[in-house]
Order: sequence, then C-alpha cells, then structure tokens
Amino acid sequence: MRVEVINTGTEILLGNVVNSHLAFFAKELFPIGLRIERQVTVPDGTAIRDALSEALERAEVIFVTGGLGPTTDDVTREISAELLDLPMHESAEVLQAIAERFARRGIVMTERVKRQAQVPVGATVLANACGTAPGLYLKTDALHLFLLPGPPRELKPMFRESVLPILKTIAPQKPTFACRSFRVVGIGESNVEALVGEEILAIEGIELGYCARPGEVDVRCIGTPEMLDRAERIVLSKLGDQIAALDESSLEETVVRELTARGKKLAVAESCTGGFVAHRITNVPGASAVFLAGFVTYADEAKTRELGVPADLIAQHGAVSAEVARAMAAGAMEKSDAHFALSTTGIAGPDGGTEAKPVGTVFIALASRGNDVQVQQHKFPTDRENFKWLASQAALDLLRRSIAW
Repeated sequence: MRVEVINTGTEILLGNVVNSHLAFFAKELFPIGLRIERQVTVPDGTAIRDALSEALERAEVIFVTGGLGPTTDDVTREISAELLDLPMHESAEVLQAIAERFARRGIVMTERVKRQAQVPVGATVLANACGTAPGLYLKTDALHLFLLPGPPRELKPMFRESVLPILKTIAPQKPTFACRSFRVVGIGESNVEALVGEEILAIEGIELGYCARPGEVDVRCIGTPEMLDRAERIVLSKLGDQIAALDESSLEETVVRELTARGKKLAVAESCTGGFVAHRITNVPGASAVFLAGFVTYADEAKTRELGVPADLIAQHGAVSAEVARAMAAGAMEKSDAHFALSTTGIAGPDGGTEAKPVGTVFIALASRGNDVQVQQHKFPTDRENFKWLASQAALDLLRRSIAW
C-alpha cells in the first residue's frame, strides 16, 4: 500500500518548529508492514488543497497533520470534505467533549472554538485526550485518510490509541520484511561501504542503506529474516569491534548497558569537552547505577586542585598533552574509586593552536583498575560544537572497547 504524509504549518517552513512527525510515523508503521513513500510539508491555508489533491491520485493511506484548530488558517477539515465531496455537520459528541474540557479548566468556550466540532459526514471521530481538536478518519473503497492534530503531544497518543488499531486491520497481517541496523563507529561511510557493500548487495532481494553522522555510521538492511541473517554475518566478519551496537542504541547507551552488566563504575575528567561526556552518559536512563563522578577541570589550576595533576607536569608538557591526559584519568579514578576513568584535554579553537598541536588536537585517556592508562591522540579540525561531539565519541568508544577487560 502506498503511504504518504502531508505536514501542514507555516511555522515548520519558517524553521520555528522542527518537524518530528515523519520519524514518528515511520517507526510506528514499519512493524505492521507499511512504509512511507512520500512526505511533503505545506504552509497553512489553501496550499493544503493542492498537496492533498495530488496525494489522492497516488496513495491508499494518507496522513495529514495540522490545520484542525479553531482559527481561520485551520482548513484541513473543510478542504478534505470538499475534495471528497462530503457535506459537513456539527457533531454533538465532539462539541460536548470540547465543552467538558473547557469546563474542567475553567475557561469560557468561544464560538470560534466550536469550529472544531465540524465533521465531514461519514467520518470516524478520533478522540483527542490531550487537546480540543479531534482527529478524523475518512474511508472510501480505495482510500484511508487520517486527519491528525499537529502538536506531537496530541498526535502521538491519538495515533497509538486510535489510528494503529485501524491500520492493523488493513495492513499486511504478517510483514514479509524486517529491518536490521548495525551502528559502526570510528570509520567513515565510504570505508564501511567498501568493506561490506558488495557482499551484502550480492544477497538477492535485500535493500541496503547507510546513515552517516559525525563519528558513526548506521548500516541498514531490509529483507527477509534469512537475508538479514546472511547480511549480519558479513557485517560482523568485516567490521568486528567497530560495531558498537546491533541495533540503534547510541554509543552512550551501549556503554551504560555494558558497565551495568559487569557491575563496573565510571568517572570522567573533562577539560575541552566541558562536561559533555558526562552529559551524554547521564542522559541514559539507569546511568546512576554506573556513573560516580564528573570533574570539569577547564583551568590548569583546577586540574591540579581537583585531580592532583602536578603543576610542573603541566608546565613541562602543556595542558594539552598525553602526559596531562594520563594524569587526569588517574586522578579521577583515585578521587572517585571508579573502575574506569576517562579524561579529555584538547584545543577546540578557533584560537590556541600551534604547529605542533593545531586546533582540533585532543588527547583522551582511559584509566582502569589493574591496567596501564591508555592514551589516544586525535585531530578533529572543525567547529567547537562538532569538536566536542567527536571528542566525546572517541572517548566513549575507547571505553566501550575496554569494558570487557
């Protein structure tokens, strides 16, 4: 079945609101055997008519988001009814639900709000537990049209509670395909493709794709379980320990999961990343079971005071050096009594670089009980934000590879 999405809202096209609906729909639909083939975004108002007219000629399932509110630019209901040649009527059920919601909140309901009770004849009303504008389901012999509210806090529960049950009655009962992702770190997209692409594509019928982000690449395979098992064997044999996860888990989620499984504790000491490594770790639910402490020692004096890094070591080698990174990691482990301690020290730029240590240089160290401190040097010549991300990515990957000790 061809599935299309029409997102409405001038605020999206002005950049004031990030459109997250497509990702939500795609993830909810895939497990029931449906995939989105086209998505468009149009401003509020009559532009919806052109977009919906085109979609009606191609698609069997259409989702339209937004334009169901009470104001003059909310015209999704009216345009949909017009294109399907359906008269509108006021739904007493919807009007009562709106009135009760306003009464609970102690707000007077205006005449304009009552517009949301206008429903095309024959439409199924989709209750909105989080707002006043109901969703609508319009069905013909060859079409399933869903009109849904724009705010995610209203759309998501409505979709899961009302839309998915309908879709499951019309979607393939047993999807013939599945998706398997492999998160790869420390290697670029073109190198990943060179290692696995040709062999995977030799599997007849499989769909292969890549999604590259700073410091990592997702290898995505779609096919039957047998195809995916063959692809997984290729990926594992060619990429080995560069695979951080056999799903879409983030690097920090993998680290927290592995530390938890082994009962190990972590501390971090950060200079150039300014606490970003700790931020990523503590964003993971359950991080409190493994994360003990984070030291943000941006100034040289703080490295000495908080971590015990000798001042003469900094004077001799510079704050950005393998020696200082090693001392920072050792100091963090001693102060926190953690099993592992990561440290970062570098030059984020745009100033401060030298010929020997240009902007983008970072030293990362990992201390672990019973082992020598490991130190890595990297160069990430980019803007400050990306530098911090890439440095944290390298630090977490160093930890991930070492946890099994």
